[in-house]
Amino acid sequence: MDFCDDCGGVKESRECGKCDSDPVQREDVPQDVKDKWEKEQDELKKKLILEDAPVIQEMKESMEHNKDMKFYIGGVDISFVKGDLVNACSAFVVCSFPDLEKVYEDYEMVKLTQPYIPGYLAFREVDFMIQQYNKLKTRKPEYLPHVIMVDGNGIIHPKEFGCACQLGVLLDIPCIGSAKKLFQVDGLEKDEHHQEKIKNLSEGGDSFPLIGDSGRQLGVALRSCNKTTNPIFVSPGHKISIASAEWLVYKCCKYRIPEPVRQADIGSREYLRQNFKHDEPT
Repeated sequence: MDFCDDCGGVKESRECGKCDSDPVQREDVPQDVKDKWEKEQDELKKKLILEDAPVIQEMKESMEHNKDMKFYIGGVDISFVKGDLVNACSAFVVCSFPDLEKVYEDYEMVKLTQPYIPGYLAFREVDFMIQQYNKLKTRKPEYLPHVIMVDGNGIIHPKEFGCACQLGVLLDIPCIGSAKKLFQVDGLEKDEHHQEKIKNLSEGGDSFPLIGDSGRQLGVALRSCNKTTNPIFVSPGHKISIASAEWLVYKCCKYRIPEPVRQADIGSREYLRQNFKHDEPT
C-alpha cells in the first residue's frame, strides 16, 4: 500500500488524485445574484481584521515557554461525489494543539445548489461550515476551536476576501486559508520565476512571500514538511497576521496539508465511500 507524501492518504494509482481535485465548473448565473453577493462580500470585508487575536499570542507564548496549555484547531473541507457537482460531504474536524490529536469529527451529506461564480465560492460552501460549527457549539462546546483552517484561500483572492475570510468574519474567530493550488490574482503567476522559487525551498519550514502587483503581500508559499517538495499557499482569513498564519500552519503539518484539514479531507472521502448512494431513477 502506497501513501501520498502530500496528504498522507492512500494512493489508488500513480497519482494520488486527492490533492489537486477541483470539480467545480463555471455556469451561467443571473447578474442580480452576482450583484447581491458582491454587495454582501463588500460589506463583510469591512469587518476583516488581519492582526493577531489575543488567543494567537497565547498559543505562541505557550509553545515558546513550554506551558502545559491545550488549544483546539478546526479543519473544514468539502469533498464532492466523483463526477457530481451538487452532492458532497461537508466535514468539520477539531484537533488538539500542539499534539494534533483528533478530538471531534462531524460529516454531513450536503447539496451545493448555489451557483458557482469565480471569486464567490464562499456563498456556495460557507453556510454548511457555519451550521456544523453551531452544531459543535451545542453538542460539544468544550471542543470549540480557537482557530479554524480552511481548505481554500484567505486574502489570496481577487477581492482579498476568500472563504477563510468570510467564515472568520461571520463566526468572529481566527481563520486561515491553506490552499493546494496558487490562486493567480493580483499578478501572482505560476511562471518560471515562481517555479524557481519553489525549487529553492530546501526543507520543511522554508517559504517565500506572495507579493502581488499591488505591492501587497497576500500570503506565503510554504514547504510545510520534508516529505514533500510541493508547497501550500497560506493566507490569513481573519484575526490573524500572515506571519502567525504561516507559523501555525507549519506547526500543524505532519504531511503537506495541515493536520486538521487533512483529517477533514480523509474523513469526508471515507464517509462518501461508505454512505453515499446515488438517487434511484424514478
